[in-house]
Amino acid sequence: MTGTARCDVEALEAALAASQAQVSAAEAQIASLQLMIEKLRRALYGQRSERKEHLLDQLELELALDDLTADASEDDLAAEKAAAATTEVEGFVRRKPGRKPFPEHLPRERVVVPGPTSCACCGSEQLSKVGEDVTETLEVIPRRWKVIQTVPEKFTCRDCEKISQPPAPFHATPRGWAGPNLLATILFEKYGAHQPLNQQSERYAREGVALSVSTLADQVGACAVALKPLHDLIVAHVLAAERLHADDTPVPVLAKGKTGTGRAWVYVRDDAPFAGPDPPATLFRYSRDRSGDHPLEHLRTFAGILQADAYAGYNRLYDHGRSPGPVTAAFCWAHGRRRFYELADIAAGKRRGKRAPPISPLALEAVKRIDVLFDIEREINGETAERRLAVRRERSAPLVAELEDWMRTERAGLSRHAAVAKAMDYMLKRWDGFARFLDDGRICLTNNAAERALRPLCLGRKSWLFAGSDRGGARAAVMYTLIGTAKLKGVDPQAWLADVLDRIADIPQTRLHELLPWHWKAGQHQALAA
Repeated sequence: MTGTARCDVEALEAALAASQAQVSAAEAQIASLQLMIEKLRRALYGQRSERKEHLLDQLELELALDDLTADASEDDLAAEKAAAATTEVEGFVRRKPGRKPFPEHLPRERVVVPGPTSCACCGSEQLSKVGEDVTETLEVIPRRWKVIQTVPEKFTCRDCEKISQPPAPFHATPRGWAGPNLLATILFEKYGAHQPLNQQSERYAREGVALSVSTLADQVGACAVALKPLHDLIVAHVLAAERLHADDTPVPVLAKGKTGTGRAWVYVRDDAPFAGPDPPATLFRYSRDRSGDHPLEHLRTFAGILQADAYAGYNRLYDHGRSPGPVTAAFCWAHGRRRFYELADIAAGKRRGKRAPPISPLALEAVKRIDVLFDIEREINGETAERRLAVRRERSAPLVAELEDWMRTERAGLSRHAAVAKAMDYMLKRWDGFARFLDDGRICLTNNAAERALRPLCLGRKSWLFAGSDRGGARAAVMYTLIGTAKLKGVDPQAWLADVLDRIADIPQTRLHELLPWHWKAGQHQALAA
């Protein structure tokens, strides 16, 4: 091959590499914009929006963006190498997005590269510094283990020969050997990050610290006992609410020769939608089955508004003769709407193809009517209860009345076996509970607060597979209560647990409330300000 032909081939290869780099960069930018649109959409309409046609799942978008960004970087470097082999084609340089500066609170370590001692041009040694260029690289230091030796010194009196020695420090757990940060790490990884103890044990062994599963489990049980008083304060706070969200989900639990199905119950106090001053909190309970006796026992001291689905196990709570008082039912419009949406989901019908049932015009009309109510609720979210009630009576009440009349009229002409008739019956038979939000500004339109609280547990059980026993399920409920409450208050659960375990053994009972997440967060802000 002649020199001219070789140059032509190199030029074509460089041009092709530059074009490929441009295509890869464009694909990465498209994926980034799709992800941005999806996040904005979910911020407006919720995590599992059912308002419009389905977009790609967010997780799939993020994975695609990661791969496309890596592809673009590879193609960019290939284009630069190809362009360097020829002077005829300029290498394509992908425009990279501006990077945010690293957080100011991170420590900086200066690594100074010594400057030259002589001029590279003339060899002169008469050099003077005119400035410097600083390149910042983010680095992480692997977890470091250490043993803290606490040494209370002993002194003897020369006069009376008595020995004086300061008391040994308190440990979070009896005969404790693990520090509070290690305990908080074990607890959060098990219940917050859903990493079973066997996986933690293997990872610690790779880091040079052998901790058996039984040793870790012993510390988990001891921490649950130590944190129980704080858990009891959260229970009292949740059950003192005027309004609660309630829901439940199945939990696999190990039984004799098989895996049984237990139940995790959640009760959420969240007054933020009506600008309530009390802090939010979540309470988890565990039971072996889904009997209605369990919510009756869980809420035996509660009297107020209960926002939940139409589970029959709650019915005894609504008894007027109940002590300390009847519970007022407020049903979830998201549950009622979902039954219609499943019959009007055009995108799902396209995915199922010929197997999909025909789209119901009545269901589609019901979804459109209910969506107007949701639009109004978004406008008044966070307003006072009085303001919410005034807007609902002015704007929502006429729409609810029209919806009820329309449903009853259309229902009269439908067979009781029709799917859309069953969706209508679900709401019409409980209409007073669905319409109760029109009489009380504190009531939310949905029970999404409880569903959000259960979401981490539903995701986590794919990792830990099952609870080891009923006691393990009850212990998990305690830890989920603590971690879930911290998250609701915007507190880092692991940092909070570490500080609590460090202080709870020697704090007076009269000051135990200072360790609750909302008081702890305020104390941290005051300390930072000081």
